[in-house]
Amino acid sequence: MTRILGEAELTRKQSAVDEHGSSRTVPIEGVRFRATRPVAHEDGYLTEVARTSWETLDSPIVQVHVTTTFPERIRAWGIHRAVTDRLFVAAGLVTFVVFDGREESPTFGRVNQFVVGQLNPGLLVIPPNLYHGWKNIGPADAVIINMPDRMYDYEAPDAFDLSWDSEAARRTIPHRW
Repeated sequence: MTRILGEAELTRKQSAVDEHGSSRTVPIEGVRFRATRPVAHEDGYLTEVARTSWETLDSPIVQVHVTTTFPERIRAWGIHRAVTDRLFVAAGLVTFVVFDGREESPTFGRVNQFVVGQLNPGLLVIPPNLYHGWKNIGPADAVIINMPDRMYDYEAPDAFDLSWDSEAARRTIPHRW
């Protein structure tokens, strides 16, 4: 075999899917991802975001909001104590990351990463008590739709943040953006 400069530093690429097209990600307990697909028609494309018949949605949609994230910006780490987030990328390309810091969980310490966008759409369901966030890795604004299972409480929000670039985040979460 031909030797090349830097050979000792090379690492073999790992496909995100297996030979059947199924994700290789071993999900964190409670995290679900339902791949969707754009369906072409004579005027463009249609992509389903959510349907009550999907097992992924085990509780009603009570609120829908849209978040825009600028290119190369990071929105992390968020966590809820009671709310389940259901995220869908309507425009752009993002990397979602979920970390299981639940000490009693069978998947404690596991990190899941999902690259999702218009050409690789899907609905990501993140149950309570999991750190999660995303980075816009595309060249344009990313638009993320969230359909949480509980309405936002303006007086007592169930939304907590751990700044992604803080020392506390570096000690707590084994993922670097």
